[in-house]
Amino acid sequence: MTGGARLTLALAALTLVAIAAAMLIGAAPIPVSRLAAALIGQGAPADVVVLWEIRAPRALAAALVGAALGASGAALQGLLRNPLADPGVLGVSATASLFGAAALYFGLVALAPLALPIAAIAGALASIVLLLGVARRAAGPASLILAGVGVSAFAGALMSLLLALAPTPFTLSDLVNWSLGSVANRSLEDIAFAAPFLLAGAFALARAAPALSALTLGEDAAASLGADLALTRALTVAGAGLLTGAAVALAGAVGFVGLVAPHLVRAAVRHDPARVIVPAAWLGAAMLVLADIVARVAPTDTELKLGVIAALVGAPAFLFIAARTGVFDD
Repeated sequence: MTGGARLTLALAALTLVAIAAAMLIGAAPIPVSRLAAALIGQGAPADVVVLWEIRAPRALAAALVGAALGASGAALQGLLRNPLADPGVLGVSATASLFGAAALYFGLVALAPLALPIAAIAGALASIVLLLGVARRAAGPASLILAGVGVSAFAGALMSLLLALAPTPFTLSDLVNWSLGSVANRSLEDIAFAAPFLLAGAFALARAAPALSALTLGEDAAASLGADLALTRALTVAGAGLLTGAAVALAGAVGFVGLVAPHLVRAAVRHDPARVIVPAAWLGAAMLVLADIVARVAPTDTELKLGVIAALVGAPAFLFIAARTGVFDD
């Protein structure tokens, strides 16, 4: 068994342990014996409700969001050959967040609870269509990065405008909570809605992965080896966009996972972009499940937001990793 395979199995096990811990830990801890009974629906009614309606959907949502962001970050770093790339670099996260915020601002969520994830997915798809148009004409990754920066800046400005024009304090509170990221109150229905987009994004990245390995030799060398660069860009952008849009639909804006997770596993797979994607996804899943546990049990008057914890841990970790790997060297 290769080092990459061992790492993937270890990270998968860590994620499963983290999910189990998320089900056990909470305001009312559930012992293992009661948890096992509740898992098959034969425990105390209160335990079954807490497990299947509160803790399990929340833990699964955190794991899926982390996996989506980790895989997207790994794929984009391989495509752009830029260790600073993450799902936000192409503006997909900002656009998905903006559309979700618009659903909150205009009261659509009060009319239909699924309006929020639908809007977030629509925002991601809108940015994907724009970026795919750029990708077809792009001569290299710099064009994609510049387009993403422009999209992200414009979406961020519109998000600020919505916050400034919030008609009531309640709307402003909803917008702020959305922008900070959380998987609280997520349901299995929310996960089922996001699942097709997660699967489609994962399939697109799986198709693009072999060509990402060839790109490490440079675009000319990759093309000489038979890699279709236009198709690879399109698949990677679409896959990362779908995964990121589904992640935003489930949790709102959560940063740094897609930036940090690939760095932590890259050395173990010999810096092969194609082999980074899966372990980065597992690590991202474990990171967010553990972060959500911290959010739930932290001794604060109000529950901490998942995006805040991810940034508090992810930003220093990224700076440390970047310094060690020489990203800041001239």
